[in-house]
Parts: sequence; C-alpha cells; structure tokens
Amino acid sequence: MTDASPRTLRRRLRQARNALSAAARRSAAERVAEHLLGLTCFRNARRIAAYLATDGELDPAPIVRCARAMGKEIYLPVLLPVGPRRLWFAPWPPEAPLACNRYGIPEPVRAARTRVSPHCLDLVLTPLVGFDAAGHRLGMGGGYYDRTFAFLRRHRHWCHPRLVGLAYECQRLQCLPVHPWDVPLAGVVTESGWHPSPHSRTCRNLR
Repeated sequence: MTDASPRTLRRRLRQARNALSAAARRSAAERVAEHLLGLTCFRNARRIAAYLATDGELDPAPIVRCARAMGKEIYLPVLLPVGPRRLWFAPWPPEAPLACNRYGIPEPVRAARTRVSPHCLDLVLTPLVGFDAAGHRLGMGGGYYDRTFAFLRRHRHWCHPRLVGLAYECQRLQCLPVHPWDVPLAGVVTESGWHPSPHSRTCRNLR
C-alpha cells in the first residue's frame, strides 16, 4: 500500500496524466476504445453511461462514437440541484445541447425531465484519478460514484450496472487504501489493455 495521502496521490497522478501530450492522449483514447469493444460487458450493454473528459481524463469520445454506431444508448451523469451528493443519468443523443453544472462540467439540458436511475444502466464508464489491481478506484474525493452505486456493495445479487474505469497506464498504482464505502470496479481499461479485478467474472475479453 502506498504511504502517500489521498491528496498527495491525486496531485501526483493528475500531474502525470496532464503531462501527456495531446497526441499521446488521442492515441490512448483510441486504443482504450479498441480494447473495450472486445469485452462482453460492452457488447451486451444497451444503456451505457459515459462522461465528458476534463482535467486530462481519458477521453471516452471514441467509445461513444462506436457505441452509437452499434445502436446503443448513451447517458451522461447529472447532478441534482439540491439534496444528497449522488448522480442521476440523462440520455445524450448526438447533437443534444449541454449546459455547465455548478462545477463547470457540461451535462444535458433539461436533464431533470429525462433522467434515469443508475439501476437502469448496463455499463458505466467511470473516470478516475488512480486505480489498483484489486479494482479500487481513487476519484476526485467528492464520493459521488461511491454514493450513487452503493447498492452494488450492499446487495451482492445486483449484477448491473458494471463499473469499468478508463485510465492511462500512468494512473496505475500497486495498492490503494480501502474504505468501507468504496464501490470496487469490475476492472479498468488502459491503452495497454483490460485489467480485470476480482469482481469481473461477467466482463470477459472475447479476443
């Protein structure tokens, strides 16, 4: 386990991914898309939640293009104006208008009318700052994803949605500190391939 504090780890890992050139980021995003398309959890998914990359995050845009071409539905996370810090998800059809939320992150306009529960999703492409081989994820510290998908931890019989992290290899750590509220990932896709966690028994690589 690393001895660095979560704040130190976040700073170090964000610096590492932001140091990548634009060409390296584009190449990594394309390779991640190629790897993800070979996974059963992607092939079988109908409703897929993505995100809009910020702060050097791995860009899921190539994945979104492929998913739409295959007839899959794409959703984006949206924040509720008030209440607990949890996420809902709104449909994101091509050319749909977006507006920035209170954190400056774009989300679909009129999301309150069209949002769906996270229970309705098949696959969630999850942004992260760092990850380890056990499927533990280091996020930005807000706890939104852990709160939103806490039902996966409380009710082991739930097998959907599958949470799959997208990252660069430079974001991989040997071991992250674990908290009782953490919701593990099924695995992480980087430019080098699919890194399954012990929770990935239904998310196999077909290649």
